[in-house]
This record gives sequence, C-alpha cells and structure tokens, in this order.
Amino acid sequence: MSENEKTNIPLLRTIDSPKDLKKLNIDQLDTLCQELRTFIIDQLCNNPGHFGSSLGTVELTVALHYIYNTPYDRIVWDVGHQAYSHKILTGRRDQFHTNRKFGGLAGFPNPEESEYDTFSAGHASNSISAALGMAVASQVLNEKKQVVAVIGDGSLTGGLAYEGLNNASSQPNDLLIILNDNEMAIDDNVGGLKDYLVKMTTSHTYNKVRNDVYQKFKRKNLIGEKGKNFILRFNNSLKSLITKQQNIFEGLNIRYFGPVDGHDLKGLIRILENIKDLKGPKLLHIHTVKGKGYKPAEESATEWHAPGKFNKDTGERIVSQAKDQPQLYQNVFGHTLVELAEKDKRIVGITPAMPSGSSMTFMMKAFPERAFDVGIAEAHAVTYSGGLAKEGLIPFCNIYSSFMQRAYDQVIHDIALQKLHVIFCLDRAGLVGEDGPTHHGVFDLAYMRCVPNLIVSSPYNEHYLRNLMYTAAYGNDGPFVIRYPRGQGELKDWECPMEVLPIGKGRKINEGNDLAVISIGPIGNTVSSAIKKLEEKGHSIAHYDIIFLKPIDTELLDEVASKFKKVVTVENGVIAGGLGSAVLEYFSDRNYQEIEVTRIGIPDAFITHGSIPELNKLCKIDVEGLTEQLGQVLKK
Repeated sequence: MSENEKTNIPLLRTIDSPKDLKKLNIDQLDTLCQELRTFIIDQLCNNPGHFGSSLGTVELTVALHYIYNTPYDRIVWDVGHQAYSHKILTGRRDQFHTNRKFGGLAGFPNPEESEYDTFSAGHASNSISAALGMAVASQVLNEKKQVVAVIGDGSLTGGLAYEGLNNASSQPNDLLIILNDNEMAIDDNVGGLKDYLVKMTTSHTYNKVRNDVYQKFKRKNLIGEKGKNFILRFNNSLKSLITKQQNIFEGLNIRYFGPVDGHDLKGLIRILENIKDLKGPKLLHIHTVKGKGYKPAEESATEWHAPGKFNKDTGERIVSQAKDQPQLYQNVFGHTLVELAEKDKRIVGITPAMPSGSSMTFMMKAFPERAFDVGIAEAHAVTYSGGLAKEGLIPFCNIYSSFMQRAYDQVIHDIALQKLHVIFCLDRAGLVGEDGPTHHGVFDLAYMRCVPNLIVSSPYNEHYLRNLMYTAAYGNDGPFVIRYPRGQGELKDWECPMEVLPIGKGRKINEGNDLAVISIGPIGNTVSSAIKKLEEKGHSIAHYDIIFLKPIDTELLDEVASKFKKVVTVENGVIAGGLGSAVLEYFSDRNYQEIEVTRIGIPDAFITHGSIPELNKLCKIDVEGLTEQLGQVLKK
C-alpha cells in the first residue's frame, strides 16, 4: 500500500478487528464506510477481484460487525463475492493486496484463513442451510450464539436456498436471514405505509408487546404451537392485505421485515438491534446498489461484477490481450454455437447465470428466443435441457465444470438414464486460477466416466472443439460431454469446416519407441512441447491424443500395450478416477501385466488459488514439470 493510499484511510487503519469497530460512534462509522470504499477501489483497480458486489455491502458489513459479537456470533456469507469489507475489517486489511494471489488471501471466505469466516462460500445458495445448521446447534447446545445468513438475490435462484427456507420454520432456531437485493425487486415499494410498517414491525417495543401477549396466552394454555403458526399466518395475511404485498417468506412462516435501504447505516444498525433477539426464524430484506460509490460500476453492474484491472480515475477498463492472439475457448464455443444454430432451428443454448463467462451471449444476441439463462440453478438447467431434448430440440447446456457438480443427480437420472440428446459443454475444466479450490474443474472426467450412456470427450485445440460440437449434434443421438479449459486456445486461425469425428477413436500425434504418452484435451499441447525438449536430448517418445475418455479407444490402447513397457497418462483433472485410472483398468482387464503405467494429473488434494501458470507449475503439469516427470520415467 502506498503512502498516499494510507492517508486516504486514517480511520480504517485503526481497525484491526470488529472490537475496534465497536469503539466508534455513528458518525465515525459513516466515515469508515467511505474509507472502505476508497480502499476497495484502490486495491481492485490493480489487483482484480469481485468489485461491484463488495461495494454494495459496505454498510451492511459494518452494521453486522458493529451489532453482533463476531466471531462467536456467526455470519455466513453466500458465494463470498460480497465479503471483501468483511475480510478487511477482520484483521486482513494489510494482507488484502494479496487477495486471490498465489500464497495470499483467498478470494472467498475460507475457514482455514480466519475464524471470522464461518463457512466456505465459493458456490452459491448454501448460506441458509449452513446457517440454519449452526442456529439449531446453538439451541441444542444451549448456547447464546446468534447466526446470520447473508444471501444475494442471485443466489436465491438456487434450489438449495429454498430447501433451507422450507426447513427453517420447522426447526428450533432464531436464524436471521438477510436478503441483499441488488438487482431484482421481490416486493414493490408502496410508499409511506410501507415505511411505517417497517419501522413498526422492527421496533423493539412492538416486538416486546407482541411476545408478551403470546407468552400470556401460552401460560394460560390458550395457544399452542399450531395456534402460534396460525396467528403468524393470519398476521402475515393481514399485513399483505394492508400493503398489497405478498412474499414467499411469510408463506413459509418466516417473519419478514423490509424492504429497507441497505445503504442507510443508521437505519440498518437500529433495525438489527431491534430484531436480533427476536425468537424464531426471520428475514430482513435490504435493497442495495451493486457498485455503490463508484459511478461506472453503478451504471453497469454486470460489466463491473469482476472487471479486471481498470483506471480508477476514469473508469476505463484495462484489457491486456494482444491482437492476433488465439481466441478464448469460450468464444470459440459461442461463435460455433451460433454457426450451428444458423443452419438448424433445433439448436438451443442454456446456461445457469453465466452468459458472459461462457459466451452464450453470442447466441442470445443472434437468437434470443433460442438461448436461455436460467439463473443460478444448475440442476434445473440440466433437467430443463432434458425436457427440451425430449421434444426434439438439440440443447447445448453450457455449465462451468465445477458448477456441474451441483447437478450430478440430474445428469444421471434425468439425462443419461433416458439417453436424451443433451450436449453438456463444460467450460473452465481443469485448473482455473485465482478463484481457487471451489472453482477448479478437476473432477468432471472422474465423475462423468462412471455414468452409463454418456460420451465424454475433450478437444486438443479449437478445431477439435468445433468438430466435437458438430459430432455431438449430428454424429450421435444421446448425451454427450465436451470439456475445455479457461483461457486462450492454441490456434490463431480457429475457424475450420466441421466434420463428424468417429466416436471413441483417438489419434497418434507423434511416433516413438522408448515411451508412450497418452493425453486428453488441450494439455496435450503442453505434452507435445515437453516431448520436443526430450527428443532434443535423443529420446524417442510416442504421443497419443485419446480425445474420448468414454468410450475409450481400445484399439489404440491395444497398440500401446503391444509396443511399450512404459506408459504415461496426462490429464488436467484429478488422477483418481480419470484417464489414468481408465487406462490402468483396461490394461488390468486385458491382463497386460508387464506394462508400467505412470499417471500425471491433479493430485488427491484441493489445489490453492493463484494464476494458472503458477498452479500448473505447482502440480508439475507445465512444460518444465512434464519434462521432468517424463524424464524420470525414461530413467527407470
């Protein structure tokens, strides 16, 4: 942090924990919020991260740590995009410049990093369920812990959030759910009466009288648990009638407060103080502005969700990609999908809340009636695609590899079991970089390989990606998986005529005699570079691109087994259960006993965050690491 940046945050520099926060008066807290925004902008303009969401939760974060006794009281953040202020206020201010960097702070709340991070928060919609478990545990253990779940409106499209909400009113708990609504309005604002009701229903006096009356009725056996729920439903119905509003929370017997201004710090503190000791589950609905305090981000929330580097004075985003570079794999997918859709009206696209990241935006622009963003709802995306396929369409369901884990049952039960013609395009397969272990797409080869009726594939480069998409659509009538990585491809000239590839057939890239290397996907290019280095030293190495993990090319494997005693498999996925396991299983089943197989891939561990080159080096799957490992096999 520069000296100039330090002088911009004199008050923030005195806050090393929430205990320091509690020493400030309200006016100082307002100043602290301004400094937090200044600090976040200064940091993220040079060290990219999730920008807009965290700017929107500054006042909420300050209010929560001011009112609650953290870390004894629990705050559970959903996703974690909105938790930068939380990290800064909980002893990590001076380390925040390492955010998302190799060896530095994680980009999401991480319990291993801080006792204030109560639950891992990389995937959406888990906060209510996790917080409910904590709140019930507090009751079971007869503790006084208060538990708060902070969920963004985007996360509320995930099915798990509704499972948690549904269960909240049937368990003994005093959970507070805060709905941070920064894009969609769940309830219409109804003017002065609404404001009056918010003030009244969150009033300490009102809620004390309400509880006293209930306790008197209970002591006289005039009301039981059923009666309590009936009165709660009647109260909610009366409020809905008066305000001309209804919401799902009150229908689930969760007391609802709001909506309120999420940037009114004094108001938030007053409301939290008034409702924090109320018994039973409750929900506070706040309205916030994504990117609050930075005009460019306020005006373009989607673009400024994670904008990369930018000029903080002008708001100009700094794009470093040089001209005449290979396209991103996601862009090749997006352009190819449009090309297919132009010729076939049956082609449709589906993505769960990642249209920009997956380049489904190209399809949405060209064919808006045939491209669907279903929100953060991967399980729904898969089964929805199954319904489309059942009626004769050809859906390309594009989901980040790590997020596909959330829809595994639907892949098995709703697609593979029925042999439906759904094409799963798994973006961000392999190590993905700064988002870290919650986002690395390293398990897909292993968890897809065991599912009957699935075809599982990965392209060597952009031409093979296009051909696999074409093959999935027209050379096959069942479920088909194509996985490809984050980032640039290999070819500047990525466009090519498309053809149907023979399913279950690999290819030989390089002849050799000393050793056979079998790879799958774009990591094969790194293998080729490593082989060239070793060939310069006189070694002779054969290289095979398997293309299809399932069905695997048994003729290719038989050829390898007949010629080589040393075989290496390479994959950008977990070693356990992936390509290497498939090769070992086949060799064992065929009783090829003399072959020594070395498996190279992601070890049996959750890999940290950092740049992709740094993580490839860590896992020894970069050129140098592969060269070293192949060299060791040759020496045996």
